Amino acid sequence: MNQDKSTTKKAAPKSTKNTAASGKTSAGFSDEERAAMKERAKELKAEARAASRKNKAEGESAVLAKIAEMPEPDRTMAKRLHAIIQASAPALSPKTWYGMPAYANKDGKVVCFFTAASKFNTRYATFGFNDTANLDEGALWPTAFALKELTAAEEATIGALVKKAVG
Repeated sequence: MNQDKSTTKKAAPKSTKNTAASGKTSAGFSDEERAAMKERAKELKAEARAASRKNKAEGESAVLAKIAEMPEPDRTMAKRLHAIIQASAPALSPKTWYGMPAYANKDGKVVCFFTAASKFNTRYATFGFNDTANLDEGALWPTAFALKELTAAEEATIGALVKKAVG
């Protein structure tokens, strides 16, 4: 479709001058409009924090329900891991991931997870990390660990790894 160039009008450029009569600033917004936008930004941040707390609470309920369904010794191990992860990295949010307890960062990406031995009928449970974990060390590093039981030594190692993963 051809348009006659002589009939096409260009929009007149808007003035960016500060006009005292209109109360407009050089960006085109009045002081009142800027204040209103700042207030709205505060409201949105508060709403996001509230939603995050709600999602975290819902995620924790789902994780605790999955843990409660596990047979022993997986259940005891999962409960203890849950406590270790929450103490080591309170910023992580519990959630279920493929029906397993997992812990996600602020972007919702899973950082670490627990797979019960009973889930896939294996001889050991697994505690693992996804690629969002900051565990890179050289060209080779572990991303999952087999767990037969949790002693104080394993708990300390897991706590340190989780801290490093979110750091």
